[in-house]
Amino acid sequence: MNPAEGTKANWRSFFHLIKETKPSKWKVGIALFLSIATTLVSLVIPLFTKDLVDSFTLSSISPGQIVILAIAFVAQAIAGGVSIYLLNHVGQSIVASLRDRLWKKLLVLPVSYYDNHRTGDTISRMTNDTGVVKSLITEHLSNFFTGIIAIVGSIATLLYLDWQMTLVMLIAVPFAFFILMPLGRQMYKISKGLQDETASFTTVMNQVLSEVRLVKSSNAEPHEYQSGKKGIDNLFRYGLKEGRVQAMIGPLISFVLMVLLVVVMGYGGMRVATGALTAGELVAFILYLVQIVMPMGQFTQFFTQLQKAIGATERIIETLDAKEEDHASGRELKSANLPIYVENVSFAYDSGETILENVSFTIAPGKVTAIVGPSGSGKTTMFSLLERYYQPVSGSIRLGEEQIQDFTLASWRSKIGYVSQESPLIAGTIWENICYGLDRDREISDDELRQAAAMAYADQFIEELPDGYETQVGERGVKLSGGQRQRIGIARALLRDPQILMLDEATSSLDSKSELVVQQALTNLMKGRTTLVIAHRLSTVVDADQILFLEKGKITGRGRHAELYETHALYREFAAQQLRVKERV
Repeated sequence: MNPAEGTKANWRSFFHLIKETKPSKWKVGIALFLSIATTLVSLVIPLFTKDLVDSFTLSSISPGQIVILAIAFVAQAIAGGVSIYLLNHVGQSIVASLRDRLWKKLLVLPVSYYDNHRTGDTISRMTNDTGVVKSLITEHLSNFFTGIIAIVGSIATLLYLDWQMTLVMLIAVPFAFFILMPLGRQMYKISKGLQDETASFTTVMNQVLSEVRLVKSSNAEPHEYQSGKKGIDNLFRYGLKEGRVQAMIGPLISFVLMVLLVVVMGYGGMRVATGALTAGELVAFILYLVQIVMPMGQFTQFFTQLQKAIGATERIIETLDAKEEDHASGRELKSANLPIYVENVSFAYDSGETILENVSFTIAPGKVTAIVGPSGSGKTTMFSLLERYYQPVSGSIRLGEEQIQDFTLASWRSKIGYVSQESPLIAGTIWENICYGLDRDREISDDELRQAAAMAYADQFIEELPDGYETQVGERGVKLSGGQRQRIGIARALLRDPQILMLDEATSSLDSKSELVVQQALTNLMKGRTTLVIAHRLSTVVDADQILFLEKGKITGRGRHAELYETHALYREFAAQQLRVKERV
């Protein structure tokens, strides 16, 4: 594709995206009509001024003329205000629609998308890029249309008044465009770089502030300050470049205007002296000159903003076109109380490295299956496949006789309770966190919630807090300890009442006292449920109905603890080193 075709495609993409937001046509129409009407009125005023100057005596000014002029000015101001408001309304509605589409899209994009895209860049799409589109519509669109009308109308009127003087004046117009257009292109490049740098800086801030405890515990403040300072300096440099171009555009327009004024007044004065031009016509010429020169700067700003909006649109469209999870197809899953068959499953990430290779096993309903093995062996990836965050490269996962892909994503995940090592919480109250993700139509009674908290051994510490269940947990639950977060996660899973339970190293990061309490809570949670657990500690493994030893993406051993301890040398070594057991069977 050559550059011209690429630009044309970009323009089409931009206008197609705006059209998809379904902006109010009548509001846009009224706004542009009022803007155009205001411009037409401004074109008439110089002619009125000409007549006023040419026949200027106190007796010639009638009260009616003054009233008409006053009404014209007031009507022009009101029409301009209404036009600006309507365009702002349209612009804000377009941005709201774009942000709504983006937000809805971001929530249904697969986990793999977030593996490959930085959070700060994604946030920038939602905030900065949509803001650029809004700015184009609310601040520059009407100026573009009214500028065209002002220039065409002014030139037509001037040709009618005095074509010779008009041609002398128009010599400067190509000169002005010759100066302003390169500056406009330069401004586009700077603005695009500024957008990219803003997204990058947003990413750094998001990364550092979301992990501020890691930063402080690692004494990394100086390093992160330098990272942020680099972004700030880059933004400063782009801002200076933008300021330099703007500093050239304004004075150049003023320079062109002053030169034209001198030419018009000098040449016009000569023509007035010879009687070829009246004094009123000279005043009208000067007024029309302003209406021709001023829109030139607005055109430069419009095309610069348009290019920025097209660049922003490309990134928005890239996000909107990203492949999303299929939430629509499949049938409703009524019961998951069936065996889960993992058959010859292989998986590799986009990098190409094979994580799982021909993995096969069966998870019996109501039983506990533990997956153990060295770090990086594919344990968490197996969980991700069962959660349907990813699809296997080959092989299949079945519930009974049916592929798990045959069920709707929402109904499949509703049967799964997931308790991870981090047990993430959202900013909000303990009550909101325990109820998080539950069907909005389902009423959760106080007794039901308190029973779930009691079974998770969370009720005691919650009731000791000053605000009880209304206690704010802070961002990502930072106001609670690891054991407390785990118990809230378990209470959430209990309230969800899943048939399949997945525990991802749920006690590995806790102290022995917290582990004991959480283990008791997990025992309550696991009763009667199909359970798959990643474990690093003996307490979770020794009582499992089945243990799978996963090594470099392959299952190299399976059985109960005693059996594997006797027959699998690597498991025995793993048990001694990782599970902290010595010759215990």
